[in-house]
Amino acid sequence: MAEYAHPEVLVSTQWVADHQNDPKVRLVEVDVDTSAYDQGHLAGAVGWNWQTQLQDHIRRDLITKQALEQLLGQSGISNDTTVVLYGDNNNWFAAYALWQLKYYGHKDVRLMNGGRKKWVEEKRPLTSEATKVTPATYRASGPDESLRARKEDVFAVIETKGTGRLVDVRSVDEFTGKIIAPPGMNETAQRAGHIPSAANIPWGQAANEDGTFKSADALKQLYEGKGVTGSGEVIAYCRIGERSSHTWFVLKYLLGYRNVKNYDGSWTEWGNLVGAPIEKEAAAAAR
Repeated sequence: MAEYAHPEVLVSTQWVADHQNDPKVRLVEVDVDTSAYDQGHLAGAVGWNWQTQLQDHIRRDLITKQALEQLLGQSGISNDTTVVLYGDNNNWFAAYALWQLKYYGHKDVRLMNGGRKKWVEEKRPLTSEATKVTPATYRASGPDESLRARKEDVFAVIETKGTGRLVDVRSVDEFTGKIIAPPGMNETAQRAGHIPSAANIPWGQAANEDGTFKSADALKQLYEGKGVTGSGEVIAYCRIGERSSHTWFVLKYLLGYRNVKNYDGSWTEWGNLVGAPIEKEAAAAAR
């Protein structure tokens, strides 16, 4: 992993196995299926429910700084704790949680490369026993708005037509407007399609079969091949911000792009937004 721009934010399953009893390290599992944690998790890991613990559904926003401080303190995390995140779906929501922790200023937070899938495939042990946690005191900083795109930032990119690039990390069917959301997903929008000028680079193209990230050279070829070079601002988006967090992590930490933002409003905001332009398959094919 040394070829990445910031290899320190990515750890191997072996590194995690070697540090499971380290009091300075806290493992956190963040899944789409939050029952997976109860069925079996890494020893020493706490589980976070991304829907109820990382989001404020009344405000339809991230949880507040105060709520994050409470969550981290209850999880035994202090400001100097090394937080290692992992989860299912190739670390979708683990990457979302990492982005959120960076947004609120936590210094040492990392992803376990390959996530839960790789750990299980390697037949490493899981436990169903609840992790005993000694509460800690946490004081968040931030928020760091340089990491987060709002709808105004997206409008600025499509209206100025400058060096900024939009990266739509959803499936081709979502991008072209064939479907609005993957089957079974509740968060949806009124309209299907994509934001004008966006490059479609599905998040999964950055991952190997075992869930680990592709090499730096392969990633560079993937994104530069679609005109995403990092020379200007890059904004990644998907449907609710979790898949785009995965791409944000790749661009910012693995490739070292300096100005990368995650648009967590994503298609559930843009597809419902009055006055927001969209394109569908026909328009995309014409470019």
